[in-house]
Amino acid sequence: MAAATTGGAKLRQLSRAGSAQSGFLRLLEKAHLTPSGLILIGVAVIGWVVARWLGSRTLFLMVYAGALVIGSSYVVARRRLALEVDRSQLPARMREGQSAEVTLVIKAERRATTLIINEELHPALGKTVRVPVAAIGAGQEMEHSYTFSPTLRGVYEIGPTTATWSDPFGLTLQNQQLAGTTKLIVHPATQSVHDRVLARMWEDPPIRPPSSKPWPTGFEFYGMRDYVPGDDLRRVVWAAVAKTGRMLVRESEQGITDRVSMILDTHREWHKPGLPSDTFETAVRVAASIGTRHIGDGFLLSLATNDERLATNLRGPRARYVLLDDLARVQMSNTELGGAGRILSEDGRKGSHFVIVTPHLDKTMTTRLRMVLERGASVVIVKIVWDESDPQSLARAASLGCQVVQVPLDSSIEAAFTHQVGAGLRR
Repeated sequence: MAAATTGGAKLRQLSRAGSAQSGFLRLLEKAHLTPSGLILIGVAVIGWVVARWLGSRTLFLMVYAGALVIGSSYVVARRRLALEVDRSQLPARMREGQSAEVTLVIKAERRATTLIINEELHPALGKTVRVPVAAIGAGQEMEHSYTFSPTLRGVYEIGPTTATWSDPFGLTLQNQQLAGTTKLIVHPATQSVHDRVLARMWEDPPIRPPSSKPWPTGFEFYGMRDYVPGDDLRRVVWAAVAKTGRMLVRESEQGITDRVSMILDTHREWHKPGLPSDTFETAVRVAASIGTRHIGDGFLLSLATNDERLATNLRGPRARYVLLDDLARVQMSNTELGGAGRILSEDGRKGSHFVIVTPHLDKTMTTRLRMVLERGASVVIVKIVWDESDPQSLARAASLGCQVVQVPLDSSIEAAFTHQVGAGLRR
């Protein structure tokens, strides 16, 4: 987690440092000029003003000669290159921190000299790749490999691949696109977490409400009982047999529901400022970790934000990709968490297990969650904690009597869940 946050900080620094320089370079590229050409034009303009003021014919001739050189350089450099670039096959999806190798194969139909091949990359993927080509003969090929590693989830394009070259005087600049773009979806990083789907604020085993029980073998250790013929020997607790001399088997609690509804708070006001926002990216990673865990356990998952429901009925191996694709695209908004009240009302009637990932819980949402709990649903509130968090928000979450997990910024998500959920703590 700390490494991911550091990567976001470096990305912001890189973007700020290179914004002015990249804008100036793009302006020069549109004008098809190099810095030397721009300086020559500036000298020519100043020389023309001075020549007009002095009335010097010789100075006028020098200015016209400079303009002729620039015009000739532009005409000479306008040749089209007979080049092709093939980009190696890239994965359609990657995760934060994963590395991928790309190979560019440059093919020439006729000889080309003194050019640069540019592979455009988003700052979250790495720096733009520049391959200088001194000379490549007709029918020849050359390869160049590079590696990139995404530092931030999102949807990006790799490319386009362009060639840049200049005239013999180095005054003008020409560009030609050689290859298109490739779409890449970067999934948020996930960690192994544990969520007590069967924990309600009012239940105490073995009392169970009349709800769905799709998992007869259960998920969580409940106790031990004497072995009876027909029990699976893999459930025998041999350590207990050695201590007591009795054949004891493990029993597990049954789940209360097979539906999990997860709500990700996207309200910009309560997240840490900045782009990317460290608290929002942490919240997305928490949602990804919980969602993939529940899908892996076979639950029916739905995902929603303050504005809309992003996905429903996610179950099965391929549902994991749908979930992570949606979380790769999600962005902050100006809608408060209360905007998800409709989803609470709809799913609460089905006895769902709710997971609310938020840095702030207001009074309105607290009231709605209390109504959901009174209907018999289970709720886990994952509170993203940072320096400017509202302390009343945590108090409201704890007052509900449901499970509350605090995930501090720059800390391990897995450790937070293991400490506050995996140990069986209840609020």
